[in-house]
Amino acid sequence: MKQKLFITFILCVWIPVAYAAGIPHLLPWPQQVDWNKQTFSGKEIALLAEGNTEQMVTAWLQENNIGINPTSKHKLQIKLVKELPEAKLNANEAYKLQVSSQGITIEATTEQGVYWAIQTLRQLTEKKGNRAHITGCRITDWPAFRIRGFMQDVGRSYISLEELKREIAILSRYKINVFHWHLTENQSWRLESKVFPMINDSINTTRMPGKYYTLKEAKELVSFCKQHQVMLIPELDMPGHSAAFERTFRHNMQSPEGMKILKLLIEEVCETFDTPYLHIGTDEVEFTNPRFVPEMVAFVRSKGKKAISWNPGWHYQPGEIDMTHLWSYRGKAQPGIPAIDSRFHYLNHFDTFADIRALYNSTVYGHTEGSDDMAGVILAVWNDRLVQPEENMIRENHLYPNMLAIADRAWRGGGYEYFDKEGTNLPSEDSRAYTSFAEFEQRMLWHKEHHFKGYPFSYVKQTNVKWRITDAFPNNGDLNSVFPPETALQNSYTYDGKTYETNETIGAGIYLRHVWGTLVPGFYKDPKENHTAYAWTWVYSPKDQEAGAWIEFQNYGRSEMDLAPPQGKWDYKGSRVWLNDQELLPPEWTATHTVKSNEIALGNENCVARKPLRVHLQKGWNKVFLKLPVGKFTLPEVRLNKWMFTFVFVTPDGEKAVDGLVYSPDKKK
Repeated sequence: MKQKLFITFILCVWIPVAYAAGIPHLLPWPQQVDWNKQTFSGKEIALLAEGNTEQMVTAWLQENNIGINPTSKHKLQIKLVKELPEAKLNANEAYKLQVSSQGITIEATTEQGVYWAIQTLRQLTEKKGNRAHITGCRITDWPAFRIRGFMQDVGRSYISLEELKREIAILSRYKINVFHWHLTENQSWRLESKVFPMINDSINTTRMPGKYYTLKEAKELVSFCKQHQVMLIPELDMPGHSAAFERTFRHNMQSPEGMKILKLLIEEVCETFDTPYLHIGTDEVEFTNPRFVPEMVAFVRSKGKKAISWNPGWHYQPGEIDMTHLWSYRGKAQPGIPAIDSRFHYLNHFDTFADIRALYNSTVYGHTEGSDDMAGVILAVWNDRLVQPEENMIRENHLYPNMLAIADRAWRGGGYEYFDKEGTNLPSEDSRAYTSFAEFEQRMLWHKEHHFKGYPFSYVKQTNVKWRITDAFPNNGDLNSVFPPETALQNSYTYDGKTYETNETIGAGIYLRHVWGTLVPGFYKDPKENHTAYAWTWVYSPKDQEAGAWIEFQNYGRSEMDLAPPQGKWDYKGSRVWLNDQELLPPEWTATHTVKSNEIALGNENCVARKPLRVHLQKGWNKVFLKLPVGKFTLPEVRLNKWMFTFVFVTPDGEKAVDGLVYSPDKKK
């Protein structure tokens, strides 16, 4: 209980106070930090490093033009100690960092802890001219959860080794410590096999043929991960998601012949990957051989690896599996079996702005800190649909904003309600959850500006974007029906003998009904088909100016065979938008195919996949008005018909929010 109270104090009290004092934008925020009003700014330092830590810190010294001089009065001392009693959890990753005008001291029980301390040191460092200035402090820090990771599904869509390294390197700076590599799928077996080279043949690959990773590249990536203190978890999905295997060998994995072949492949993988775990899948499949899973787990263990399995999947008892990976809301953790939470963490379904709010404010499977049974969290990217170019896999899945959210939450612990409790709605501005998200947003945007230049990072400030939204009017299936808000803006309406109220909400993207329906709360508690909503705000601009606008009414998931909207329409719902009573029309959609297919990429449908719409803001108040009809929640053209909107003003290049704007439904500055 004391630990939970301490974390709550840190989340809700300390950080806002620290911000007021102008403290650096640390992310993740440390568990314990004291500022000493000193600064280290020496041009040289004596390095005293234990173990293999010298190389870790040398890169940071070089980045900041700090020379190594054994006779310097300033000292950088790295100590590997037996224990850090102050660390409440996961002491193997804990560290103590002290910065004063005289030097820097790092204490940790492992080299991994030293590496995390150096990442914090990086964030404390500000370059002024040719000299680095490091904010003085005393930090004692440890992660609340031992697994903090992300997954790329390269079985469906190959991602270059260079891109994977780029992601791993930058995310390790935020203490992300797991990369889950989903290597096999129905579409392809993406890992080279010397034993069965035919499995990599283009004839056995249905998407991006000829694209796979050599065993040399796999070893290279394992080594790269280790350099960045990241644990690589390879996955061979079995016995489901195995059509590529079956095309190659003409055997089902669960057959005696298939099991023999699979064991040889597993053996090859275990020899290639110098890692502790092998993920074996076991999801979304009918089990026809009751011996299959127990035998494969035993075989993996015989090769010196621990086995991870999806849940739902095979039903295990404690001792029968080393870890389960919860992949849907049906996944349930079991006492005695460590679990990873990925139940609602599918970036391929996330929209641009709303889901990150739920993600950040959420606990990890209802836990504010880890335990033997609750290992941590992995965010997953499942591109069931072809996504091109490669950058769009990162940009449209909003990898970096969401990963920074989970980096902060999984390290610090805490959170408020689980993802499916409060949903994507931001609570009132006087709530602790709102304050917590707002200060995270501020830190995240600082890092976007200072450390993510050149990276796809489609996020701007949204905690200042306020809307008034009506109760939904019944349209009886006529999406063109007109209702009183189109005539006048009021706080309430009387229509057809009923009263329709309005309510305020905050955010640049709003789900009226979440992509997962009522499983995750949206703006409406009980959304109904065949209704029309309206939303509006007034935006004060300090000057006449040209701006951009991110606008969308259907954020296209990267896992659906959806068709692009008809030309001249924003979507299939009849959504419309006006700025100062002038209707804003959509761009020309680049995808024109009419046959649904996962193998045909969409184009510019999502607002971050195209240039912002050019608009003019007049000096003073500008009216933004949205009409939001919905018919059926499932359409022939769009399986998951999202009742939602995204709207925010950005710079014409889409890199930043427009400075100085005030969003107020009631014209209040």
